[in-house]
Amino acid sequence: MTNNLPPADFVTALESLKGQTFRPELHIGQIPGPTRIAPWAVALQAEVNDSPDHDPDALRGSAKFVVLHDPDTQPAWNGTFRIVVHAQAPMDSAMGDDPLLGEVAWSWLRDALDDEGASYHSLNGTVTRVFNETFGGLHINSSRVDLEVRASWTPHTPYLTEHLRAWAAFTASVAGLGPWDDRVTSLARKVDKI
Repeated sequence: MTNNLPPADFVTALESLKGQTFRPELHIGQIPGPTRIAPWAVALQAEVNDSPDHDPDALRGSAKFVVLHDPDTQPAWNGTFRIVVHAQAPMDSAMGDDPLLGEVAWSWLRDALDDEGASYHSLNGTVTRVFNETFGGLHINSSRVDLEVRASWTPHTPYLTEHLRAWAAFTASVAGLGPWDDRVTSLARKVDKI
């Protein structure tokens, strides 16, 4: 008889992802997880949009956060869990032409993991620049550069809160958003009466 109940460590991982608060530009929802890579998976998707009415033309980027779990382990993971992330955003041409863009984007991920205190090992991935040029009648984006980062790592524990928060911070960096602190609020401007 097959047991279809999720393993306790996977339940712990799921519980650690619940109830998180993110910056308002990140619109995060659950999507179907991959079914062939590991017996247990959960996936989240983020769209970065800072317009009040979520105008599709104001989309600044998108990202995915996938948690894979195999209680029997997979040798390439060096553990029973693997986190896989993907982030994509358009870059302005000056930044897209910078020869250090790949190193800088990779440092955003490492810094986010370290800043959130996420414990991990076996981090690897790729940073890709995609140059798009439009020809013919389409003049919406005559040329642009898209940045894509794909990465994966093995967390040390099934508690993944810090990993999720690091992914959110990294996604904001890729999309060109500045630092954010949920404890800081804007003050109304003082208006002098004449």
